[in-house]
Amino acid sequence: MNAETYRKLIAKQLNQDFRSAVEVVEVPIAKPAASQVLIKNKFAGINGGFDTLLCRGDVPYVNLISPFDLGVEAVGEIVAMGEDVKDVQIGDAVITTARGGGYREYQVIDANSVVKVRQATPELLTLMPTGVSALVALEQAGEMKNNEVVLVTAAAGGTGHIAVQLAKLAGNHVIGTCSSEAKAKLLRELGCDRIINYRTENLNQILKEEYPNGIDLIFDCVGKQVFDTCVENLAVRGRLVVVGFISEYAKTPEKISQPRIYHQLFWKAASVRGFLMPHYKEHMAQARDRLIHLFYSGKLKVAIDPTQFNGVESIPDAVEYLLSGKNCGKVVVRL
Repeated sequence: MNAETYRKLIAKQLNQDFRSAVEVVEVPIAKPAASQVLIKNKFAGINGGFDTLLCRGDVPYVNLISPFDLGVEAVGEIVAMGEDVKDVQIGDAVITTARGGGYREYQVIDANSVVKVRQATPELLTLMPTGVSALVALEQAGEMKNNEVVLVTAAAGGTGHIAVQLAKLAGNHVIGTCSSEAKAKLLRELGCDRIINYRTENLNQILKEEYPNGIDLIFDCVGKQVFDTCVENLAVRGRLVVVGFISEYAKTPEKISQPRIYHQLFWKAASVRGFLMPHYKEHMAQARDRLIHLFYSGKLKVAIDPTQFNGVESIPDAVEYLLSGKNCGKVVVRL
């Protein structure tokens, strides 16, 4: 290892706009202490919504003072180790999901926090933490069963395309919403039963006509009007899981004035549940192991968006690209 410094992306100040909040800095490569490893990151996953909210200071469970490090999931190789490191060795491919460990070329981390994988490929970034969130949200917050009707919004996105497959593997009829023919093609390949392109079809009308008994489980990451439509179309004892609200991440929350939500929920004994992975930590390890097994055994396909983003300096472009809704699958940056 020749280099003595590396580059990382930091939030230098809180700002409504991600690009204005961040800058690339060059810092010395740290040596791993006892029980730590030094990883050369190869690929990082982009979480545009979370990144934007973090840079605004709008993530209630994280109280950060700038400057702070950014990025969560990364896959790379161990290039140095401290003493007393067991279970991994130099040259091993590993995934990490430490907040602040993603948008950088190197990271030092506790050896117990890494997950060893076969090789450092970008596909794995779709499984952790994105896929883990999809699995835990469906099973724990959504109490997913089989032979139900499941609706996944933004179904061709990083989280959505995993949720579609998990709902299918559990034996459900799956509806997926998307915004383009390219995304509809991906959803067809993943076995989605009913694909609704909301730019050419009316979501509310289709749900009312084709699913008059309502939807049993809804996995919503869009919000706004889509959320309202979802609430309206819940089945008796239906569950709507709020996994995100990408329609409002880049904007000020919309103020609405309408009858309170219990008027819609009460008569159906339906429910709306929020899902946030940090509040379901105890399920992470098992979900991760199941997903990696499903992936390596060929039962789970992962979609990586084909758009190339190279280097730490391309991350603001990647975040804006993701928030624009153009992506098919997980957006990754090659470091």
